[in-house]
Amino acid sequence: MVVAVVVGLLIAYAIGQPHWVQYRRRRVRERPFPEAWRSILRRRMPYLRAMPADLQLQLKKHIQVFLSEKIFIGCAGVTITDEIRVTIAAQACLLLLNRDTDYYPKLTQILVYPGAFVVARPRTDNLGLVSERRQVLTGESWQQGQVILSWQQVSNDSHVPDDGHNVVIHEFAHQLDHEKGEATGAPLLERAEQYREWSEVWSDAFAQLQQQAERQEPSLFDHYGATSPAEFFAVASEVFFEQPQELVLQYPALYRQLRDYYHLDPASWN
Repeated sequence: MVVAVVVGLLIAYAIGQPHWVQYRRRRVRERPFPEAWRSILRRRMPYLRAMPADLQLQLKKHIQVFLSEKIFIGCAGVTITDEIRVTIAAQACLLLLNRDTDYYPKLTQILVYPGAFVVARPRTDNLGLVSERRQVLTGESWQQGQVILSWQQVSNDSHVPDDGHNVVIHEFAHQLDHEKGEATGAPLLERAEQYREWSEVWSDAFAQLQQQAERQEPSLFDHYGATSPAEFFAVASEVFFEQPQELVLQYPALYRQLRDYYHLDPASWN
């Protein structure tokens, strides 16, 4: 009898949980957007002035939900403030506009360091010997529910909105890629038939970037994107939002793929 009651409660919870989440998010969106946050957006959100009014309003509602659900943790002496929270949330939510979203469902925590941070990873050589490799990073996205960011880099990126580099966009593009499991450079698309064209367009552009990186030739994309399709998707997402006109001119097919995926046309904002 007890088991049956417990099972029944679990089933009721599973059925009711999505409705409760949507109800709670709707209530959050109905709250007035704090004036102090508006001031932060004006200072720190580089794309805001060019965005259409409806997208600006949508972004603010997304920020409210994002900040009500995600935990920010200061590391190495960082004190989490609204300046940090709103700045990061605004750029992360930029990737969610005009789309059905569950607000990065695998993400629970954003860890913020004052500057670049060091991570240690195992490395296996040709003889099978394992050693530790230390890397200095300004951002990292984990499939296990964390994004790690350098506040110095986030701040720098907010002051230079058109250089094709934005660590928040980069790491949260990885989070989108992670939604289906392992990051592969092909995030969840709306229809199965879209993957064929996506693969063709992205494979061609990725191969071109690899050649440019190997020859040390200049590219619209950071050569780091040549290390894997997942990194290329993140790097291309940065360029899509920061240098959309250049992307349209140099890679029109790739721009169309990103425009259709994000349901946004930033090349038309200016």
